[in-house]
Amino acid sequence: MPNAAPMIRSQPEEHPFWRTKSLEAMSLEEWESLCDGCGRCCLVKLEDEDSAEVMYTNVGCTLLDDQTCRCRDYPNRQAKVADCVRLTPQAVRSLSWLPQTCAYRLLAEGRDLYWWHPLVSGDPETVHAAGISVRDRVAGPEENFSIAELLERITDWPMEHPED
Repeated sequence: MPNAAPMIRSQPEEHPFWRTKSLEAMSLEEWESLCDGCGRCCLVKLEDEDSAEVMYTNVGCTLLDDQTCRCRDYPNRQAKVADCVRLTPQAVRSLSWLPQTCAYRLLAEGRDLYWWHPLVSGDPETVHAAGISVRDRVAGPEENFSIAELLERITDWPMEHPED
């Protein structure tokens, strides 16, 4: 039976970790794998001082790579970007601006991942192919825009629900 173990390991999981574990129970590797690489949370957001409404722009954080839709310096992002939010299970449950498609938000709300999520599809490119990511939708990095220009860049698409 020396060949039995590799055969068992190669079988797909009947119940993937995101369906069986709470956000708090996930390992760091599992937690990080929940990020689908869409880049939507790395778009600059503006908050209306009167209503507290948060609006997305099509402008990226200074560290957002608009083609890979990933952070250019993930390990040091909070030291380099003062308002970079570190996602934790507690933060995920309180951040109303997380995109509707965000895996962290979906799981916190008791919902499942979409078909295009890399953990479901097995392919990190499906998030881009499905039109979920910010690829080819970012006007540029935040340092290239004034506050007035950011106001002209407000957009609704980052909060839209995709079709299943």
